[in-house]
Amino acid sequence: MSTDTKPSYDYEKDPAAIYRQSFSTVRAETDFASLPENLHPVAIRLIHACGMTDLPKDLRWSSGILEAAHSAIASAAPVFCDVEMVSHGIIKSRLPDRSEVICKLNDQQVPHLAGQLGTTRSAAAVELWRERLDGAIVAIGNAPTALFHLLELIADGGPRPAAILGFPVGFVGAAESKDALVNNPFEIPYLAVAGRRGGSAMAAAAVNALVAGLPEED
Repeated sequence: MSTDTKPSYDYEKDPAAIYRQSFSTVRAETDFASLPENLHPVAIRLIHACGMTDLPKDLRWSSGILEAAHSAIASAAPVFCDVEMVSHGIIKSRLPDRSEVICKLNDQQVPHLAGQLGTTRSAAAVELWRERLDGAIVAIGNAPTALFHLLELIADGGPRPAAILGFPVGFVGAAESKDALVNNPFEIPYLAVAGRRGGSAMAAAAVNALVAGLPEED
C-alpha cells in the first residue's frame, strides 16, 4: 500500500479520557433503579467489562455482600479464582500487600483429582482451596461445575468463604449453578448474574469494583 492511500483513523488515545467517556456512557445508558445505590459502582464495573447496559435486571445479591467482601479484603484474605483469566484480570496493585490471588486449575494434582472425583478440572481444583478457604473471597467466572462443587463442599461441612462472586457462563449448568448460589442455605454473602451471562471479565470486574472502586473515585 502506498503512503498516498494509507488510511488515517481518528480515535481517543488518552487512557484517562477513555475511562471517563466509557463510565459516563454506562451511567447515561443504564437504568440502576433496581439496585441499591451502594451496588452502583459494582454494576458500572460489570457493565464496563461486558458492554451490556441491561445487566442490572439480572444481578442478584445478598444483604451484606459489600461489607463482607470489604472486610475480607481489608484483612488480606486470599481471592480464589476458578480460571487463570479471572486471576489475571484482577488489579492486584489495589489489594493489601499480603493478599494473594490464587488459581489452582493448573496444579499438577488437579488431573488426578478430577479423575478420582469424576468431575471437571475446574471443580477438582476447588478441593485445593480447602486449607485457606475459610474467610476468603471466591470469584468464579467460567465453570458452573466449580460453583456447584464449592456449594457441595460447604454443604459437607467444609470451610466457608466470606463472599462468593458467581459469574460462570454458558449453556450447561451456568444458570442452574447461580440459582443454587442465590438459594444457598448457608447464608454466605454473594453477588451473581442470573442466567447464561457471565464470564471471566465480569468476575474480575466484580473483584476490582470491591478493591478499587471506580477510576473517577481515585
